Amino acid sequence: MEPRTAGDAAALLIRRAAAGDAAAWGALLVEHEPRLGRMVAFRLDARLRGRVDAADVVQDAYLEAADHRDDYFRGPAVPLFLWLRGVVANKLLEVHRHHLGAQMRDAGREAAAAAAPPDAAADGTSGALVDRLSAHATGPQTAAARDEVRARLRDALAGMDATDREALALRHFEQLTNGEAAAVLGIEERAAAKRYVRALRRLKTILSAMPGGLTELRP
Repeated sequence: MEPRTAGDAAALLIRRAAAGDAAAWGALLVEHEPRLGRMVAFRLDARLRGRVDAADVVQDAYLEAADHRDDYFRGPAVPLFLWLRGVVANKLLEVHRHHLGAQMRDAGREAAAAAAPPDAAADGTSGALVDRLSAHATGPQTAAARDEVRARLRDALAGMDATDREALALRHFEQLTNGEAAAVLGIEERAAAKRYVRALRRLKTILSAMPGGLTELRP
């Protein structure tokens, strides 16, 4: 019988992949690749852009996921996408350690911290937010002016609640669903929604006070 809905089709792929169907497993990876690539692009340290390709990080993570997929299917505790996201986050941590080494401020600088509790993710998420937001500044023409904008952004974001900041990153920049963000944060879905709205409002206030054309909040 043909699946009636997209949800039925996805469930069928999961069942086939769990039974060892390589084609079904591949189809699932292809389905999730754009979202995982977006996560890596957002959380990749700015110093590595141009040196590390987000797609390569995802593909390396997929190779590792394939080695552990039987473990996952024996008792899936989270949806497959969130499990894969955790594998990709760990791979990104390895990439940062390999390329940056002693330059890394701490282990929380990487995207892997995003799969951990918010207090561990604070520095990494703040850095990613500063990188993304300052990239759209049109006003500062000198390095000193750009550095000032980034410093002001860092200070303002540091004043936000860590979980609010992570909710903002997950929902707006990674574009996770509210339920997925809640699962990553380890909080109730309603609480995740409230935190995202609060953080978005706070960020828009922060941007409105910033010099340099930081008026548009892009995903």
